[in-house]
Amino acid sequence: MAVLRVKFTKTKRDKLAQVLWILNWISVVTGAILFSLGLFLKVELHKQGEVMAERDIQYVPNMLIAVGLIACAINFLGGKICYDCVDTTKFLRWKLIMLPYIICTFFFTFCVLVGALMCYCMHWELEESLNLGLTERTVDMLQMQFQCCGNNGYKDWFQIQWISNRYLDIRIRSNVNGKYLLDGVPFSCCNINSPRPCIQQQITNDSAHFNYEHQTEELNLWMKGCRQALLEYYTHIMQSIGLTVLITWLFELSVLTGVRYLQTSLENVLRQGDPNSESDGWLLENSFMETARMNLNIIKSLGKGNQIDTATNGDPNINVPSTSKAHYGPDNVPPKQITEDS
Repeated sequence: MAVLRVKFTKTKRDKLAQVLWILNWISVVTGAILFSLGLFLKVELHKQGEVMAERDIQYVPNMLIAVGLIACAINFLGGKICYDCVDTTKFLRWKLIMLPYIICTFFFTFCVLVGALMCYCMHWELEESLNLGLTERTVDMLQMQFQCCGNNGYKDWFQIQWISNRYLDIRIRSNVNGKYLLDGVPFSCCNINSPRPCIQQQITNDSAHFNYEHQTEELNLWMKGCRQALLEYYTHIMQSIGLTVLITWLFELSVLTGVRYLQTSLENVLRQGDPNSESDGWLLENSFMETARMNLNIIKSLGKGNQIDTATNGDPNINVPSTSKAHYGPDNVPPKQITEDS
């Protein structure tokens, strides 16, 4: 029993072919969009490459670029096929190509879905990369651009000596293991929206500043860590791109469904011999279980056909009896058998 059988008249088949021609060209544009999004993401990741550890996080933009290029090629071909399928006679030139085209397009749409899921799953890889990268290097431009301070917060600056010994006031903090632990942050940590002058040195020393209690009042520093700020920035980009790719996948799937109906309905028209007659179209000629069983049997038969019979040394004619008559010379007389008596 066919799956999702639909009856098509000639008018409906022609309209379906015309609509699919338009949708395929729209899909070419969506492929270009995917390609552009992949390039955009690649550039954005490269911009902050200095604050990211050496981890393989470029696979998502690379996949988006590849999927975008393939989408343009596949849908360009699909548009040409659908345009010719308006004429039943022109369908004959594409008849043998359409089924392989549909199968390849099906696996391609699956790759688009995988790309959408990868955009959402990249969050964890990105978080780990930023966590390791920001531990090694932090820059003022980064903190000012993303309005953040330190890796996880401003107190991260207390753990490293970020001022040269040449300019370091030894009275600021005590010496531990040969390094002076600072009680301040770089100027780029200052919150530009705060009405109070920025307190970036001796932050935990209440007596060093007028009317100041660092434990109770709101500090005029960026309180968000740069890892969180960058992660939120890239997560927003990845979610937007993932949603776009997911919508593209649904669109490609609908176009693929329409092409399948067009193919099966036109093949049934050829069987009937009347180009103006009604015909049935379907997604699968048999049920899902029957289709899976048939494909499995085909794969098994191909595997058996490639096996070599070792008992016959691979000669398929060794057990076939000969039908030709033996020729025994010009007199056509078989030689006498030699016996022990002779």
